[in-house]
Amino acid sequence: MSFLQLLWFLLLAVLFIGFFFLEGFDFGVGMATRLLARNERERTQLIATIGPHWDGNEVWLITAGGAMFASYPLWYASLFSGFYIMFFLVLLGLIMRGVSFEFAAHAETARGRSIWRWALFIGSILPPFVLGMIFTAIMQPLPIDSHMDVYAALGDQINLLTIVGGVAVTLMCFMHGLNFIRLKTEGALRIRARAWNQKLSWLLYAGEVVFAVLVFFQTDFFAKRPLSTGLIIVLIVCAAVIQHLGVLQDKELLSFIGSGLGLTLVVALIFNGLFPRVLIGTNAAHSLLITQASASPLTLKIMTIVTCILLPIALAYFIWAYVVFHKRIPEVKAA
Repeated sequence: MSFLQLLWFLLLAVLFIGFFFLEGFDFGVGMATRLLARNERERTQLIATIGPHWDGNEVWLITAGGAMFASYPLWYASLFSGFYIMFFLVLLGLIMRGVSFEFAAHAETARGRSIWRWALFIGSILPPFVLGMIFTAIMQPLPIDSHMDVYAALGDQINLLTIVGGVAVTLMCFMHGLNFIRLKTEGALRIRARAWNQKLSWLLYAGEVVFAVLVFFQTDFFAKRPLSTGLIIVLIVCAAVIQHLGVLQDKELLSFIGSGLGLTLVVALIFNGLFPRVLIGTNAAHSLLITQASASPLTLKIMTIVTCILLPIALAYFIWAYVVFHKRIPEVKAA
């Protein structure tokens, strides 16, 4: 395995981490428009918190997919063809959410606005749930033939681990969004978000125990990498504790960091357990390895040079955007 192959495997992990950390709270705020907000004024206040950021945060997923296509084309082809329907559902949810902002703002009737607010809610639940299922599905052995084509049956895509994974990622995104709401709003929403997270923290602990048990029995992560897998799972629990302490002590930034760290560590767990594979075959001889799936050395070299030039610019933009829109969103007054 070359240095560039390893580098791009790590960079893909970083891109997915960036997506779940940043877009995770966007999804959470979208869920909160129905689960937390009690009227249209509160929904407007919530949407204003992510208005300047959601489309930029979504770019992390597009970049991750493009980087996978360029750096690991065989991984991209096998994964996206094997889970075609599930990726279609992710895309459908992202489209619903994206158009809902504009269509709701220009709706001429209260009923029309309500329909697009529901589209925002559904479009905020569907992508994290399905992505959670996809990522936990590739933790398990998949039917891969000698040509590295994935023939994932329904049971490979929908099973106990993938359902728990989908629910866990959705719950973590919702809690991350609630912590973002506490950082960005004034008034009743901020207080109510804290109360919700105080209760949900206990549910998250229970879910993490179930997830850890399933990882032990339904994947080979503990068999292949016992120390690092165990350590990351312990750190995931620690992140949940940090988040919970931040909520109990009303330290908004601490709880936001804790919930974001939890999502970060879930992605780290998956990439750590896969290494040096990118897809695990039911027949070990057909597992897709980093060395088999990667692009040519020249392609990886060019991508690295381009990334070194463009990444600082992109990061500067993201930092600037969050600095400019750092103020809390006040309550929307009744008309």
